[in-house]
Amino acid sequence: MPEFITNEQVVQAARRSLRQSTWDYLIGASESETTMRRNRLAFDRWAFRPRVLVDVSKLDPSGSLLGHPLRIPVILAPLGGLHLFTPGGNATAAAVAAAFDTMQVVSSASEPDIEEVAVASDAPKVYQLYIRGDMHWTAERVARIKAAGYTGFCLTVDTAVPSRRERAMLSGHYQGSRATAGNWPATVTWETLDRIKELVGLPLYVKGIATPEDADIAVKHGVAAVWVSNHGGRQLDHGLGTIDVLPEIVQAVAGRAPIIVDGGVQRGSDVIKAIALGADAVAIGKLQALGLAADGKAGLIRVLEILEAEMLVAMGLLGVSRLDELSPQYLARAEAVTPPHEMSSWVNLPRGGGNPEGRIL
Repeated sequence: MPEFITNEQVVQAARRSLRQSTWDYLIGASESETTMRRNRLAFDRWAFRPRVLVDVSKLDPSGSLLGHPLRIPVILAPLGGLHLFTPGGNATAAAVAAAFDTMQVVSSASEPDIEEVAVASDAPKVYQLYIRGDMHWTAERVARIKAAGYTGFCLTVDTAVPSRRERAMLSGHYQGSRATAGNWPATVTWETLDRIKELVGLPLYVKGIATPEDADIAVKHGVAAVWVSNHGGRQLDHGLGTIDVLPEIVQAVAGRAPIIVDGGVQRGSDVIKAIALGADAVAIGKLQALGLAADGKAGLIRVLEILEAEMLVAMGLLGVSRLDELSPQYLARAEAVTPPHEMSSWVNLPRGGGNPEGRIL
């Protein structure tokens, strides 16, 4: 296969490799998909303010997260069902993380499980857990995570009740359900988080923070990292875009913990915007799966290489040599020029056939 030049080509290759129901599961979001569109719109409504006549002959796009060096500040988000996009699933993503010098956050809703992924590479790994049982059940999982040598623990907190992901429901991939007495995520509270934090004894990442109020509470409870996320628009519909809420969360955290953000990240310029607004790293979920579906390990490595190339262009033309030089001063509010949707940062996707926005349906 020829090397991908752009991530648009990756998207097209992934679409060709996936059946409709799997595609709908990955690309779709909840109900009207408004939150997902706002994730993309939030990026598009920030414009750059470049500075010129600055020496940018040496560019360094690297970052770090809790002491782990990153080639670029892009980590692999936990994605349920990752094995649907490449046979190795979590293990293949682990190999990519090692090859590209980044961090993997391993989904508990994907295969293979804890121990097999742990030995798949020497990249730093954080294990993400959905609470599916009582504290005894959780303690058993935590013991396995610690024994396997994971460097951190991630608790997803925005799934108290199942959402209605209608695009996937209509394809028969995702059923959704009503919350019941056995819906363990609905029982998770800040007290639960405290008990898990004491139990796990590893840096605790809290994924699903969407307000400065909760960000402040999370830091007061001693979390190691605040993860700004709305689950890619797959949980609560009609939420704000993550980049829209990032500045006030950065203000609330006030440097007490690093901040990760996800949701709608598609280009290196998106990474630059997130870092300028105060994030320490961004996480990719859908783009990760698209790379794996396009060409396995090589496909995802190429996705990251393209993001890096786009970052370097943006840095050089903005007049910054290192990411720590970025600040909100390099951004300004602006009107979006493209209607927001799940593919709206790419302009060369096939059009026509009832698809005027250029989406791959």
